[in-house]
Amino acid sequence: MAAISREVFVDPSPEEATGQASKLVRKVIGEAVEQRGACYIALAGGTTPHALYLRLAADGVSGRVPWQDVTVFFGDERNVPQDHVESNYCMAQRTLLDHVPVDLMRVYPMPADAEDLQAAAAGYEQTIRHIVPDDGGTTPRFDLILLGMGVEGHTASLFPNSEGLAETKRLVTAHFVPMLGRHRMTFTYPLINASRNVLLFVTGADKAEPIAALLGDDEPARSRLPASGVAPTDGRLVVVLDAAAARGTDLPHP
Repeated sequence: MAAISREVFVDPSPEEATGQASKLVRKVIGEAVEQRGACYIALAGGTTPHALYLRLAADGVSGRVPWQDVTVFFGDERNVPQDHVESNYCMAQRTLLDHVPVDLMRVYPMPADAEDLQAAAAGYEQTIRHIVPDDGGTTPRFDLILLGMGVEGHTASLFPNSEGLAETKRLVTAHFVPMLGRHRMTFTYPLINASRNVLLFVTGADKAEPIAALLGDDEPARSRLPASGVAPTDGRLVVVLDAAAARGTDLPHP
């Protein structure tokens, strides 16, 4: 098993951090398609990825990104219909997928509004296992999983005190999130940590405290954050921050 590889980029502004993240996403897609003929990615929801998707859509117009060879999944989803304003899929569709030449037959929204959420999560896992190559192992390997982080340290829909944190076998699960009072569907650590690349993209001063804990040396404080469970076993973790999010760390930043 290879050692965990982590890189951290700090940019002066949210706009420059978005540009950095866009550059990394385009690089991963290009290299995956060049080396293996296809790219498998999982998108995230939230306000920070919203800006990233707009940037990727603008970059995609140039034709430099081989979107036609990209298969798209989603790392988590709210329990709402796919056309709902709170849907991660709906947000990604409006900001990115409708504006790049991705094959819609290769886009797989999470069925998080299903009546039987556990059965839907199991079905989504089977779809991933059927489509995403596992490189001869037991777990499918995405080329890129995009993640954000909340102020309480959640990532994907792995929230503090949620059942999915302890999952070691299922790759996708649905659980009740006590702090939200609602259900979510989400990738679990085994699937996230099998990815070739994980991009954790975080901006804003409200994230400075959890980022300082996540990247700091205080292990008890770090371990309380669900995002601390993101540790690719044979891949690369890239953290992209703006200066506001990084201000509580010892990292050099503008």
